[in-house]
Amino acid sequence: MKRVILCPNPYRDGELMVAKHSKEILEAIGFETVVCLPFSREGYDDQLGVPIRQLQQEIKRADMLIAFGGDGTILHLARTVALHNVPVLGINLGSLGFMSELEPNELERLNALKEWNFAVESRMMLDVTVLREGKPVYSNIALNDAVISKGSVARVVRLDVSTEEGRLTRITGDGAIVSTPTGSTGYSMAAGGPIVEPTAHNLLLTPICPHSTRAGSYVLAPEHTLVVETADANRKFVYLSVDGGKAFSLKNGDKVRVRQSKFVTKLVRLSKKSFCEILDSKMGAEARKHEK
Repeated sequence: MKRVILCPNPYRDGELMVAKHSKEILEAIGFETVVCLPFSREGYDDQLGVPIRQLQQEIKRADMLIAFGGDGTILHLARTVALHNVPVLGINLGSLGFMSELEPNELERLNALKEWNFAVESRMMLDVTVLREGKPVYSNIALNDAVISKGSVARVVRLDVSTEEGRLTRITGDGAIVSTPTGSTGYSMAAGGPIVEPTAHNLLLTPICPHSTRAGSYVLAPEHTLVVETADANRKFVYLSVDGGKAFSLKNGDKVRVRQSKFVTKLVRLSKKSFCEILDSKMGAEARKHEK
């Protein structure tokens, strides 16, 4: 019997209505289901009519995880599913939802999981480490990006960027984004970076509000290791944030090392839509919304 974790964002699936409907469909085709929350919300407990279990315990015995929310929910879960090699299927309750596979009105398509015959996309991830005097003081893995940026008080920050082959560039501005192809449609795109097909394997470096008109984005082969050094962190507040998570404060001389991870995020695909179709559909809908 296949065991599926239902992971609803408690701020998106208010009364667990979408998760409960999905639970009924999956149990009707013979699956075992369990409900876990990606993060807690006050008042969210068994009173909702569904037992709530602990994700870190249940993920050890899961065959699949279904995330109900936007791309942010999948990002929040990416580390957990990657470390346990569990594929994730996204049901979009957010806005754009590039990583999600189904909309709430498409839940009946979950029946297609019965034969357990579906495509899986492996998405590249990043290993992010902060080295302080040569010793690691922070490490994480990212599906989207690692962002090195100034605090609200600092005017600009200076970042020296190099690879194992030598110096690449110096960025003076609000900071820099090192992203995966999956993250290319996130903050990197908003900062002027290129859109890269998400199943590709590349390292993207995009400056944030650079002070030089010559500053552009770099798209590098995945074999490289990027090192970003903070030149003046002692005088200014400089932070590292991985996949939009809690900021880590950087000090003078800290080196943020970013390279391709051995871990991947596996996304379940039930449709035959290409990335180009998804991009055109999502971007077109967003553009039309702003025209009104």
